[in-house]
Amino acid sequence: VQLQASGGGLVQPGGSLRLSCAASGRIFSINGMGWYRQAPGKQRELVATIGSGGSTNYADSVKGRFVISRDNAKNTVYLQMNSLKPEDTAVYYCLYSDRGSDYWGQGTQVTVSS
Repeated sequence: VQLQASGGGLVQPGGSLRLSCAASGRIFSINGMGWYRQAPGKQRELVATIGSGGSTNYADSVKGRFVISRDNAKNTVYLQMNSLKPEDTAVYYCLYSDRGSDYWGQGTQVTVSS
């Protein structure tokens, strides 16, 4: 499985960004996709996940601001990030999981700064 993420960039506090991640290769119909992030000097942490049936899970720090969604026909997961804060600055990694295996995308930088 290969993952291609896009949509990162520089945004001012309070702004919005939308990340996308497309999975290709041997995709299993029942799977999980999601986003993690890693800030400098910190461990990688969960941002949000979504199952193939649409169930979602969010980190407390992004609840009410970020929305994860997916298009199963395109094997693509999205992360709509609103009301961005400087503490959201990190490299965001896309994750695909099925049958006990995890696959990671290359990461996309999100910088929130004025």
